[in-house]
Amino acid sequence: MTLVWASGYNGITDPDAQTYIAAVEAADGQAIEGDVALAINDFVVGCKDDGIWDAIKASCILAGARTLSGALVPLKGVAPTNVNIIVSGAGLNSNYNRETGITTFGNTAQINTNIAYNSISSDNEHLSIYRTSNPTIAGAEIGAGISSPTCVSRIAWSGSQKQFDVQDTFGFTYGATTYTGFNGVSRASSSTMSYRDNSTTVSVSKTSQTRANISTPYYVFAINYSDLGVLGQSNSRISFYSIGESLDLALLDNRVSTLMTDIGAAIP
Repeated sequence: MTLVWASGYNGITDPDAQTYIAAVEAADGQAIEGDVALAINDFVVGCKDDGIWDAIKASCILAGARTLSGALVPLKGVAPTNVNIIVSGAGLNSNYNRETGITTFGNTAQINTNIAYNSISSDNEHLSIYRTSNPTIAGAEIGAGISSPTCVSRIAWSGSQKQFDVQDTFGFTYGATTYTGFNGVSRASSSTMSYRDNSTTVSVSKTSQTRANISTPYYVFAINYSDLGVLGQSNSRISFYSIGESLDLALLDNRVSTLMTDIGAAIP
């Protein structure tokens, strides 16, 4: 029987999607399901139709691939570095699940995105994740910055408060409830920022800090400080992340949420 690679299906119409799917299959050493490939293609096409594709500078779909190596193939940007994530267990007890993504179970494992903090412009930034299980310990799910003088960008949970920051000081918190699904934060000006969770976008008046000129890379499942190192590991489960310029969080939410639903439906 000849193996048919999903990247060669007629339904994969977008060249960026085809290149990504082919790279995932090469990392996996086998084809992904055609409907998984189509979900990815539809996501890329949809983001381009919405005008948000170019704003995404780095991203990984941490689900759908057959292996952890495939899940860490970058959708956009440079390849991230796996820091101590070792697949063990099975199903929802595994570090990697094809439908629900990656968790580190709160240990010292993280993902180094290799995207430098100073590679993103001042007052023009977004961060997003898709969370499939909520954290039960305090920690950051994505972030980078410096603690003194303080300038951080992150999505985190303190143990009692959810935290969304873009080029901010510490401690800007918004209620105690964390929600599965899409979580994002965006800043398009020095005076306001927006965050989105539970399918709702909220605009907040918050003056930005002078952006730190540091090459410290963003981490997923932790925040990476140039002066303190990697701290605050999270035990949530995440199936998508993106870093880049400011964008419409509702549009990205719609595309990512549809992508995750379609991937879940496509996997036997």
